[in-house]
Amino acid sequence: QAPLVESGGGLVQPGQSLILSCAGSGGIFTINTMGWYRQAPGQQLGLVASITNDGRTNYFDSVKGRFTVSRGDARNTVFLQMNRLEPEDTAVYYCDAAYYTRHGALQYDYWGQGTQVTVST
Repeated sequence: QAPLVESGGGLVQPGQSLILSCAGSGGIFTINTMGWYRQAPGQQLGLVASITNDGRTNYFDSVKGRFTVSRGDARNTVFLQMNRLEPEDTAVYYCDAAYYTRHGALQYDYWGQGTQVTVST
């Protein structure tokens, strides 16, 4: 089983909302950042949003004001609230949990298997 498990993807119409959830399944060492990435057909994997343990967030420009990333009360959980979805948001969304050094270098990370989000009429 993947160390992270995503849920909440699906098919929605433009303008609608979805919320993605991600939870650790065990065996995860200390992490300080969780986030969401996505990959559309024929495109590279790219960051959607991330959040650190102390609540600092980072968003891809095209989702600012529409998506909100948040941490859950349970250990190693993260959510992505997606509002006003657009066809361009169609992609496989992956959850990531990572540990970065204080200099910003990635030490290790964990990934989920992905969940499909399709925005279409």
